Amino acid sequence: MIAHEDFWLYFSMPFVCAAIGYGTNWLCIKMMSYPTEFIGIMPPFLGWQGVIPKRAPVIAAIQVDIMTGRLITIEEVFNKISPEQIARELKPILPSIIEEIADDLMMAQAPRVWEAMPYRLKQRIYKRAREHAPEIIEEMMTDVQANIDEVFDLKGMITNAFTDDPEMLVKVIQEVGYKELTFVQNSGAVFGFLFGIVQMVLWIFYQSPWILPIAGIIVGTATNWLALNMIFSPKHPIKFGPFTLHGLFMKRQQEVATDFGLIVAREILNPRAVIENLLAGPASDKMLYLVQKNVKRNLDEFIGYGKPFVTLTLGSKRFQEIKNHTVARIMAHLPEAMSLTFDYIEDAMDIDATLRSKMGQLTPEEFEDILRPAFKEDEKLLIMLGGALGFMVAWGQLFVTFGVSLQWPF
Repeated sequence: MIAHEDFWLYFSMPFVCAAIGYGTNWLCIKMMSYPTEFIGIMPPFLGWQGVIPKRAPVIAAIQVDIMTGRLITIEEVFNKISPEQIARELKPILPSIIEEIADDLMMAQAPRVWEAMPYRLKQRIYKRAREHAPEIIEEMMTDVQANIDEVFDLKGMITNAFTDDPEMLVKVIQEVGYKELTFVQNSGAVFGFLFGIVQMVLWIFYQSPWILPIAGIIVGTATNWLALNMIFSPKHPIKFGPFTLHGLFMKRQQEVATDFGLIVAREILNPRAVIENLLAGPASDKMLYLVQKNVKRNLDEFIGYGKPFVTLTLGSKRFQEIKNHTVARIMAHLPEAMSLTFDYIEDAMDIDATLRSKMGQLTPEEFEDILRPAFKEDEKLLIMLGGALGFMVAWGQLFVTFGVSLQWPF
């Protein structure tokens, strides 16, 4: 029989085990994501860096392969953008840009002539340039679409977003798998409580000091192992009488597809990031070449039959400098100008709908790779860590609650 004064000590054991299970799982989840930079000495041995940030290149590579190999292509995205609509979106800002470029160009190349030119003649030049500008924009966008695989590196853009900013990768994993991560934490309490009942029964009949620490190891290890396996297994639903067994993450495929599409569209493949990659990314030199080709060709057409006279008057070299200067000024204005098209580009690309649709069609094996790499790389370590934390907390319970110290040998 249990002494009356000891009843509450025994009764508390399942609750203590529940706290151990919840606490160890909570800490393991936090240690998966944080800190994003290594803290300690002699990396990677004496210190810690979150599992996800530490494995960012590996996890990012898997995510990128899934996204660019099975979910989305840059041709598919950019072909949805209408060059004509881009020209219409830029129409409000074109007059001021054209006048600024023309003034800057003429003041640099022929300041006296430009200052002496009558106002009406300048306005005719502005007007003709404004009428010609939409055609240049449309032709340039069409050329970009035709060569998009050369001027835009989708794979590199997504990879850099994850590896240059590990917090971004952590954010994606946390938002996509927030229900599973919460389950891992809460399941620690549930499984811990159940193990605690077994521990209590054992302690009633056999009060050996090693029971509590061993039970702590079992609670910490088993709760993490069970939780991780319940997230991804079974991949396919299995009927078991009136019940259906299915991995928690696996059965949320459509919901996860929606969340994943939204966060990628918002944080990674948003219009600003896409335009910046075009104009200042690794392949921006090829983008510059396309702009030069279109602008110079249209300048030649703009001058028309007067080109021989212009080149004779200014010289071929100076005329080439004028064209280069024009291209440079246009490139300088493009980021600001293209910001007016962000709303249209976002609607046209419709990244979130594309990802949602394609991800919903992934096989369970393919879909698992969206979240599993965040756990898989250090899954054994997380399970062992749960056991170690469980041992330490149980040892504290043994000493504080029952006043027994654990000595070797047991």
